[in-house]
Amino acid sequence: MVAEIITVGTEILLGNIVNTNAAYLAEQCARIGLSCYYQETVGDNAERLAQTIRTALGRADIIVLCGGLGPTEDDLTKETAAQVMGRPLHEDAGTIAAMRAYFERRGIPFTPNNAKQALIPEGSVILENPNGTAPGVIIEGEGNTRIVLLPGPPGELRPMFETSVLPYLKRMNPEHLVSRTIKESGIGESIAETMLQDLIDGQTNPTIATYAKVGEVHIRLTAKADSPEEAGRLIDPVEREICERFGDAVYTDREDVTLEGAVVAMLRERGMTLSTAESCTGGMLAQRLTGVPGVSSLYAGGFVTYTCGEKHRMLGVPKELLREKGAISKKTARAMAAGAAKRTHTDVALSVTGNAGPEPSEDKPVGLVYIGCSVNGRTWARKCRFSGNRQKIRECATAEALTFLRECVMHGEAVEKREHHDKKNRDETNHGGKKHGGKKHDEMNHDGKKYGEKNRDERNHGGKMHGGKRKDRSHE
Repeated sequence: MVAEIITVGTEILLGNIVNTNAAYLAEQCARIGLSCYYQETVGDNAERLAQTIRTALGRADIIVLCGGLGPTEDDLTKETAAQVMGRPLHEDAGTIAAMRAYFERRGIPFTPNNAKQALIPEGSVILENPNGTAPGVIIEGEGNTRIVLLPGPPGELRPMFETSVLPYLKRMNPEHLVSRTIKESGIGESIAETMLQDLIDGQTNPTIATYAKVGEVHIRLTAKADSPEEAGRLIDPVEREICERFGDAVYTDREDVTLEGAVVAMLRERGMTLSTAESCTGGMLAQRLTGVPGVSSLYAGGFVTYTCGEKHRMLGVPKELLREKGAISKKTARAMAAGAAKRTHTDVALSVTGNAGPEPSEDKPVGLVYIGCSVNGRTWARKCRFSGNRQKIRECATAEALTFLRECVMHGEAVEKREHHDKKNRDETNHGGKKHGGKKHDEMNHDGKKYGEKNRDERNHGGKMHGGKRKDRSHE
């Protein structure tokens, strides 16, 4: 069955409010197996709304309209839908009584225009609204045709949809749609899609779709079947194959798990404690970590050291190092991480230092960031180059830091090998050796292979990524 969503309100067209209702309704319809090919937004105009409803009736079974059920003259949705369906309106005594009781409980006078909300299209199903005054309505047409009218305020729409509309639609549509989301960090969307191309080309049921997020990619698998269990069985083998290809880059297959949540869970399983030291991200890393429930059992705290003086005073970064290399350098990132671990007596410490812009700093370009990680006394650092505005660079650096922490904790040996490999190539370049790929190796954003590749370093399959090209994690 096909559903179409129509949101009503001139304020949406003017950009005065964000249309969150359409996103919510689309997601809910998808979860019960309804296909949704069109979404429309119409202003408070009866003629245009009527035309939109007629168009939707020609290509969908279920038309869901939200907004325009209130008491004012420009609330025209119910009247217009009833006219299109050829249904006269009648005042419903039960609805009037419920509305009067609602106003009385709140100590608000019941004005005559509120009675307009009790007008119901003939033969319709009335949906109670305990959170407001306007009831919802389902106009039942021929066959599977239904027009569902819902109030606009999300606090009224969502409870009504979940309590009354979902059970009704489930009875109409026996098919079930099940989605599962595989989340990975460290491999960008374009590379991820390349790694999945053969599966995407051959997809039928389930379908595969990739979604780029800041510092990570979500891979959604969706299957349709007669039962949730059967849909799950269709997804299982595809999920196993994808997880095998991406290896440890996959941090969860649960929708409710975040990257920081996965990091905290990993450290908790290993009995490890954590601290952070931040410069350009200004506490964003600590903010994400402290958003995870129960993190206080392992997160000791964080430092925000914006100046060289504070890096020395709070973290013990040597003055000589800061004078020689500056605040934005790989050695400084390593020293910050080591200092945070020492000051807080934690097993793991994560540091971020860089230039988020908008102007160059210490002759370092905007977007240059170094991330340091100390694990049980061993410390590594990574050079990153990000693009975008100040906020985006800081968000990317925060996400990349969490990914780097996972790598260092799970595969510290591989990270160390990569650092030695990078140093060797830099030394060769400085002595007139061949440039790596036409660029100095030190200028590459993320050198070598990613820990999440199917043929990653610890499997000893060489330095090439899936598809024969070297991975670049800079802006992914």
